[in-house]
Amino acid sequence: MRVLPLCLLALAGCSSQRIAPTSISTTNKPAASAPAKAESAAPPVPVKLYKKAEDLVGKPFRDLGEVSGGDCQSTVQDSPPNLATVRKHMQIRAAYMKANAVLLHDCQITSGVAGCYQQAICQGSALNVSSK
Repeated sequence: MRVLPLCLLALAGCSSQRIAPTSISTTNKPAASAPAKAESAAPPVPVKLYKKAEDLVGKPFRDLGEVSGGDCQSTVQDSPPNLATVRKHMQIRAAYMKANAVLLHDCQITSGVAGCYQQAICQGSALNVSSK
């Protein structure tokens, strides 16, 4: 009989205590370093857009490869594709190739492309034009 009151006392003591949910301790975590620099940030080098090959006559340059850009109008309700935006995408891609200029070859707006109501596409060459 002595055991019964002791067990009831133990159960009463356990049930009256409220246990707070455990929280994750931040003391075990290593100190957070400064936020990493965004790697998708646009390069600081301005890229000039040449629309005619004649503008490059007399300027020494090196061809770094082809670049392209595109803009898709998914549905009729979306805004139409913008050629200025497409050219800007080309310049950004050329800057990642360490180019300082783009010679524009062709831009066109097409319809009937899978997934796009209308699509604007531009192609060109990434160039490194010398100032000498």
